[in-house]
Amino acid sequence: MTAPAQMDQFRAATANGRGPTLTPRPEPTTVCVQAADPLSHAGAVAQLRPRPEVRLLDGPEPEAQILLLIAETVNNDVRVQLRRTQRTSGTRTVLVATTIDQHQVVSAAECGIGGIVRRADATRDHLVTVITSVAAGQAHLPGTLLAQLLTDVGRIAPPGLSALRLSSRERDVLRMIAEGHDTPQIAQTLGFAVRTIKNDLQKVMTRYQLPTRAAAVAYAMREGLI
Repeated sequence: MTAPAQMDQFRAATANGRGPTLTPRPEPTTVCVQAADPLSHAGAVAQLRPRPEVRLLDGPEPEAQILLLIAETVNNDVRVQLRRTQRTSGTRTVLVATTIDQHQVVSAAECGIGGIVRRADATRDHLVTVITSVAAGQAHLPGTLLAQLLTDVGRIAPPGLSALRLSSRERDVLRMIAEGHDTPQIAQTLGFAVRTIKNDLQKVMTRYQLPTRAAAVAYAMREGLI
């Protein structure tokens, strides 16, 4: 068959609905990068700009799906930024931190963090994976931090926590904290007052002698309740 004949055959097949179908490429995730220093900002932009999965925005943060926030640790400035982003836009935040511990993870979660990446793990591929998963509504926590939370809780928490001794609302509260929601978000989603949600969490911590909300969440995860 000659080349023109092959082309005519392809056109005819396409017109009859028998031609190849192309799956449209998903829209890239829009990202705004914010860093405490110009070098960190330039490095993150250089890593992400070539990737088709993301589209960097130079404009204001509320227009982005993801705020990529680069900082040394979860300090007061970071918490203020996280709360402002959560309060003023639908943008979710991925934090790249040089140092972070399990207590700072919970502090960040209370401020609405969507994902955390250690700076040492922030390769191009890993950053893109975390950004796209958080934009899709998932949460990300480094495995080492999760393991440390579970180890610490295993040393301090008493046995006997069971699904039968947690109310459905208590399980919902712990699950949503683990997913990165703060107390006002949880209250709004579940339809209760913020004070009620705080009291639910405090009751769980008191009942099982757990010193922090991080311990409560980690122990519930270890027991398979959330």
